[in-house]
Formats: sequence, structure tokens, C-alpha cells
Amino acid sequence: MSLKLFADHCVPNSLINFFRMRGDVVFVLREHIPMESPDPEVIEKAQNLEAILLTLNGDFSDLIRYPPHQFKGIISIQLKNHPENIPAICESLTQYLTTNPEMANFQGKLVVVEPHRVRVRS
Repeated sequence: MSLKLFADHCVPNSLINFFRMRGDVVFVLREHIPMESPDPEVIEKAQNLEAILLTLNGDFSDLIRYPPHQFKGIISIQLKNHPENIPAICESLTQYLTTNPEMANFQGKLVVVEPHRVRVRS
């Protein structure tokens, strides 16, 4: 089963292509709402599309402002201005997605992806 993702404006094309090559559906922010949309509108759009938010924006990792249980899921990529880490990020994602391939695995969770590990918060 494929995932449905809503890619925030900060997500590089290489990560969008990674998910699309897996067969996942990726909605891109700029095709749905203005690029300068505030964070609450971004997460609301992801929810309206019934998609997991895919972002590099660290604000979405704030468990107080964005409690995971209220959302279809948030995947927070921790690239930290190091695009050379994208292959390692993709490897971490591949390992995680092998055992968590369905939308239900992300419901109510914040998945923080770093080059060499994945952390899950509920």
C-alpha cells in the first residue's frame, strides 16, 4: 500500500522523487496553497488531503504546538542545511518504511528522520 504525503515547500525534489519512486502519492505545497502560507494552514491542508505532512520545518516537531495525536502523521526530516545527507536520510527512511509501509503506521505520530536513525513520538 502506498502513502499519501503533503510535501512542505522546504522539501527538496530529491526527497519528493524518493517517495514517488516508491509508488507513494506526493502532493506538493505550491500546487495547493501559496508558498508563504503559515504553518497552521500547511498542516490543515495536509489534513484536508488526508496526507502525512512531510517537512524539514522544525516547528512541526514541537509536540506542544502540533500534538501528533491530532494529525494523520508528520514526517520531520532533520537535514540541517546538509544536503549531502540526503542519501543517508533516504536509507533511514527505506529501513523504517520496510516495517511501517501503511498510512495507519503514521496516524497520530511524529516521525523524526535523521541520517542514521528514526525516532517516533506519539
